[in-house]
Amino acid sequence: MEDSKLPMALRSNLLDLFGQIEREFENLYIENLELRREIESLNERLAGEGQTVDGGDLTKGALKTKASHSTSQLSQKLKTTYKASTSKRSNSFPGKVGGPRNFNVGNWELWGGDSWIVSSFKATTSRAVCQLVKEYVGHRDGIWDLAVTRIQPLVLGTASADHCSMLWSIETGKCLLKYAGHAGSVNSIKFHPTEQMALTASGDQTAHIWRYMVQLPLPQPPADISASLDDDGDFSDKDEADGEAEGPSECPTIRVATTTLKSHQGVVIAADWLVGGKQVVTASWDRAANLYDVETSELVHTLTGHDQELTHCCTHPTQRLVVTSSRDTTFRLWDFRDPSIHSVNVFQGHTDTVTSAVFTVGDNVVSGSDDRTVKVWDLKNMRSPIATIRTDSAVNRISVSANQRIIALPHDNRQVRLFDMNGVRLARLPRSNRQGHRRMVCCSAWNEENQACNLFTCGFDRQAIGWNINIPALLQEK
Repeated sequence: MEDSKLPMALRSNLLDLFGQIEREFENLYIENLELRREIESLNERLAGEGQTVDGGDLTKGALKTKASHSTSQLSQKLKTTYKASTSKRSNSFPGKVGGPRNFNVGNWELWGGDSWIVSSFKATTSRAVCQLVKEYVGHRDGIWDLAVTRIQPLVLGTASADHCSMLWSIETGKCLLKYAGHAGSVNSIKFHPTEQMALTASGDQTAHIWRYMVQLPLPQPPADISASLDDDGDFSDKDEADGEAEGPSECPTIRVATTTLKSHQGVVIAADWLVGGKQVVTASWDRAANLYDVETSELVHTLTGHDQELTHCCTHPTQRLVVTSSRDTTFRLWDFRDPSIHSVNVFQGHTDTVTSAVFTVGDNVVSGSDDRTVKVWDLKNMRSPIATIRTDSAVNRISVSANQRIIALPHDNRQVRLFDMNGVRLARLPRSNRQGHRRMVCCSAWNEENQACNLFTCGFDRQAIGWNINIPALLQEK
C-alpha cells in the first residue's frame, strides 16, 4: 500500500469502510464459534447422560430435536442479520465502493446449516408431474419475494436484497422492467387487482407504489430444458457469480415512485393491497402494521399488539380482512368489514416465528413457521388448527392455489413441497445438482391462469424458477 496511487483522503475512506466490514464479519465469526461451542457442549452433556452420539450425528434421538432447533435459530438469525444489515449498509455507505451490498449470506452456509437434518420423506414425485420450465436470472443478490400480476399482461415480479424489483416475461424469462427507487433491500412485491401498479416494501423503512407499462416479447420456441439438465457438472458459487454477467443489460428502469408511504420506524418487511385496491397495509419490524389510503398517502390506522417484529401481512381476496404474522409466535386477524368496529383475533399455536399466514378461497388461513410446521385454521374456530403439517426444515412464505387449494411450502433447506389442505403430502419439487434451488427458498406463488408455468419459487441463489405442476395427475397420485 506504500506505492498506492490513490489520493490520501480516498484511501483513508476506503480503509475505514473495509474496517467496518471486517468488524461485521468478525462479530458474525465470533457468534458462529459460540454457537459451535454450545452444540459441542450439548454433545458432551448428552454423551455424559449415556446417550449415543455416534460422532456427532445430529439426526439421532433427543440430540436431533435440540440441535436442529439450534440450526433453525441460526438460520433465522442469519436472515434477520442480513435484512437488517442490507438496510443499514444503504444508509452507511451510499455510493461508496462496493455499494450497499457487502456480503451475501447465501454464499457461506455456516457449518452445514440445515443440511444436518435428514429428510424422512419419500422420494420425489415423478418429473412428469412437477417439471422445471423456466429460470429467471438477473438479480445480483437473494430474492425475498415474488408475485404474478392479476391483470393482463401477465408478468412475474420479484423483490430482491439488491435493492431492486424486476418484472419478467413468464414465457421467455426476459427482464421487461426494473424498479430501482428503494435505498434498501426490497422485501416484498404485490400487484394492484385492476391497474398496472406495484407495491413494494423495503428495508429503507418505506413502501413504494409505482406504475409500470411493459411490452411482452414475441413468443420463442420452447427451450429443451432436459438437454441442459443432462450436461455434466455441478452448480457452484462460480455459476452464481457468472449469473451476474448475464443480468438484463437493456432493461428499462424506473427510479421514482408514484407514491411513497413512510410512517414506520423500522424495516418494512411486507405490504399488500386491500380488496378494491384503494388501501394498502404494511408490516414492519417496528412491531406495527399500518393501513394507508392510496390516493392521499395518508395513514388511516396503526395496528398494534404484536410483541415482536412483524414478518408478513396478507389481505383477503374478497373481504376487508388482514392477517399479520410475527416473531412473537402468533398471527393476528384484523377485521375492517364494519367501519365502526375494527376487531382483532389472535391465533396461537406455533412455537417459533410465524413466517407467513395467508388466506385461502373460503374461510381458512394457512400459517407457516420456523418451528417447521404449517397449520390450517378455520376462521370460524380459531382455538385450534384443523390440520398440522410437520416438516424437517423452517418454512418461509407459503402460497395456496385458488382452485385446488394446494399449499406450496418453501424451505430453508432448499426444498419445496406440496401438500393438500388436509395435510397430505402430494409432491416434492425436483432438486438435484443440475436443477432446483441451490440456497434457501424464500417464497412461492401460484398462477393457475398460466397452464405452462403455474407455480413460481425464488430463493437466495438469486434466481426465480417457474414450474409446471400437473395438478390433475398430482391429485390422482394421491
